[in-house]
Amino acid sequence: MEEQNLTGVSEFHLLGLSEDPDLQPLLFGLFLSMYLVTVLGNLLTILAVSSDPHLHTPMYFFLSNLSLADICFISTTVPKLLVNIQTHSRVISYVGCLTQMSLFSIFGCIDDMLLTVMAYDRYVAICHPLQYMVIMNPRLCGFLVFLPFLVRLLDSQLHNLVALQLNYFKDVEIGNFFCDPSQLLNFPCTNTLTNTIVMYFTSAIFGFFPVSGILFSYYKIVSSILRIPSSGGKYKAFSTCGSHLSVVCLFYGTGLAGYLHSAVSSSPKKDVVVASVIYTVVTPMLNPFIYSLRNRDIKSALWRLHSRTL
Repeated sequence: MEEQNLTGVSEFHLLGLSEDPDLQPLLFGLFLSMYLVTVLGNLLTILAVSSDPHLHTPMYFFLSNLSLADICFISTTVPKLLVNIQTHSRVISYVGCLTQMSLFSIFGCIDDMLLTVMAYDRYVAICHPLQYMVIMNPRLCGFLVFLPFLVRLLDSQLHNLVALQLNYFKDVEIGNFFCDPSQLLNFPCTNTLTNTIVMYFTSAIFGFFPVSGILFSYYKIVSSILRIPSSGGKYKAFSTCGSHLSVVCLFYGTGLAGYLHSAVSSSPKKDVVVASVIYTVVTPMLNPFIYSLRNRDIKSALWRLHSRTL
C-alpha cells in the first residue's frame, strides 16, 4: 500500500464496540445514559460547591474543577461515539481526529494533575493544619489549577506537530473507538526516535511525576496520622482522605488493570476498547458518587440546594 503524509489523509476509521447490529440500540442507550448521569452528577457537585459558602475552601475548589474536567473529558469521546452508533458510521475527519486527540489529552491529564494537587492539599491540611489557609491561598490554588492546563495544552500541540510529520498508509484505521493518542502516534512512521522521545517525555511528566507526588503526599499523611495518640483522631484525619484515595485508586487502577489485561489477552484490540470504556466513561461517572456518598459536607450541601429549589 502506498504511504502518504498525514496531512493528505482526509478521514480515519475507528474501531466499533460491536459488529452485531442488534446490539447497536442497546449500546446507544447504555452510553447515552452513562453520559447523562456523568454530566448531571458532576454538574450537581459543581452547583453544590459554588452555592454553599461552607464549601468555599481549597479542597472543594479543586473538587469542582475535577468535576468540570470530568465533564469535558467524557464529552470528547462519548458524543462522537453516540453519533457513530446512530449513523452506523465509524469515520472521523482528519481535523476532527486531531482535535479529539488534543482535547482528550488535555482533559485526561488535567484529571491526572488535579488528583496530585488534591493529594498535596490533603497533605498540607493534615500535616500543617495551622498554616493551611496561609499556604493554600487563593493565588496558589488558581496557579495549581491553571498550570496543568497550560502545560498540557503545550504538550498536546507537540503531539499534533509530531503527528503531522508521520507517514501513514491510505487506509488509516485506529484500533479504538476514539482517536487515542497512543494509538494514533504508534502507526509506522519515518522518525520513530522523535515519536519515542515525545512518548517517554509525556509519560514522565503526566505519569511518573504525578504518581510520585501522590505517593509522597500519602506517605507523609500516613506518617502524621500514626503519630496521633487517639484512635478517634486517627479515624477523623484519615476520613478526610477517603474520597480522594478512592478516586485515585479508581482512576489509576482501572486504567492499569485494563491495559495490563489487554497486553496478555488473545484479543488485544477488544480489550483495549474495554479498558478505554472503563477509563474514559465509567471512572468520570463514578467520581461524583464517590464524593457525594463518602462526604458528609457534599451530601449536606446537595440537600440544602434541593431544599432551596423546592
